[in-house]
Amino acid sequence: MIKNESVKNGVIFDSGDANTQFSQYFIGTSYLNTLVSENEIVNVSNVTFEPACRNNWHIHHDGYQILLVTGGEGWYQEIGKPAQHLTTGDVIVTHAEIKHWHGATKDSWFEHIAITTGTPEWLEPVSNDDYEQLSN
Repeated sequence: MIKNESVKNGVIFDSGDANTQFSQYFIGTSYLNTLVSENEIVNVSNVTFEPACRNNWHIHHDGYQILLVTGGEGWYQEIGKPAQHLTTGDVIVTHAEIKHWHGATKDSWFEHIAITTGTPEWLEPVSNDDYEQLSN
């Protein structure tokens, strides 16, 4: 059973188009709706993940990322720490230079607003083995 299918159309903001610009950094399909891109100082985007979709491990250099969960269920993990199960209303702050990833649970759509500054460095994918060990 797939949960939170209504998220695929966007909860607060439209989910946008398939995220082809960054698809090489995701396992699965995501959707991107850029809400604010102010001279590349700050980017605010609505990001929607199909079930089991997740982004690669990554780092934000000289900046940070704030995730405001607006729908569905997902995961957030910093390197060396256990993954956190996310639901609507959760807020995550990732500081500069912290390796992390985020994405949907296996059986739910997931959506968050990402407020991002700095320069991302995209790293290796989250392994299927590590992801499959996560449980809701």
